Amino acid sequence: MIELKNLSKSFVTQDGPVDALRHVNLTIHDGDIYGIIGMSGAGKSTLVRCINMLERPTEGQVLMDGKNLGSLNKKEMQEMRHSVTMIFQGFNLLMQRTCLQNVMLPLRLSHVPKKEAEERARELLGMVELPDKANSYPAQLSGGQQQRVAIARALSTNPKVLLCDEATSALDPKTTHQILELIREINKRMGITVTVITHQMSVVQEICNRVAILENGTVVEEGDVSDVFSNPRAAATRSLVYPEMNEGSLLMSPAAQQIRLIFNGAPAARTPLIAQMAIDIQVAASILSASTRTIQDKAYGYMTLEIPGGPDELARAVKYLSAVPSVAVQVDVEYPAKEEEK
Repeated sequence: MIELKNLSKSFVTQDGPVDALRHVNLTIHDGDIYGIIGMSGAGKSTLVRCINMLERPTEGQVLMDGKNLGSLNKKEMQEMRHSVTMIFQGFNLLMQRTCLQNVMLPLRLSHVPKKEAEERARELLGMVELPDKANSYPAQLSGGQQQRVAIARALSTNPKVLLCDEATSALDPKTTHQILELIREINKRMGITVTVITHQMSVVQEICNRVAILENGTVVEEGDVSDVFSNPRAAATRSLVYPEMNEGSLLMSPAAQQIRLIFNGAPAARTPLIAQMAIDIQVAASILSASTRTIQDKAYGYMTLEIPGGPDELARAVKYLSAVPSVAVQVDVEYPAKEEEK
């Protein structure tokens, strides 16, 4: 288990001190695929470099299985970095060495006998589905293949934790999906805890089970991916999850009655819910905007509707839609209650 306690990191620049991280508290459990997401400059890369002590925190602690990494001596630090490895956006392979030699490198630096290191490297190249590229050089490979070699190299020391710093940002969508599937399989097969640093919510939704959102060096929201997607509370989270869902997005008119549906794991997002409402209660709503997605076989997202008629139609629509499991209804325009007829 990795625990970040009151973690802060400041840098001194020509323009003065910069607080890259401010009082970050997170817990990453064994076996998690944990996403850390934020826009450029949010502090993501600084955070991941603090986890393995490539950057020393200005304040706070990084604990791994209860041990404070900041208190390790040189030998203990080297051992820790064998158990906490990284892959990067730029792959960081040695271009003058073959793929086999790249994967062998951490083992040879740890004084593993050459024959044993080669056997292990070939095994790992097979695991990442590149057994035939052992004698190829990185320049002869595609970007996705180079990242597979980098993953094999990161696994060579049998780590407990794999840190992925924007590992798919340089890849096309199809290759990104393949690499994420590989990381998911490694997590499942080897039980390795994975931390994914990214600015792409699509990456988080595809493989992560928990996520933290960083903004200006601070964690503004954290939780299970499904919970965060279904009910984003912080403004930074909403802009990442549904960038088109912002306060000025509704097309308002003086007589408009608008409601927003939030789908939080309901199958209703895949059924003709609005058409069914028109049949059942004779309220034919217009869909103004919608954004839904599937996470772990459940539907999440939102839909903005305009309800025709007056407050009676609005009330009937809200009552009908509120009865649908796992669907929340937000009323954007509220009409005064209708006076009872005398």
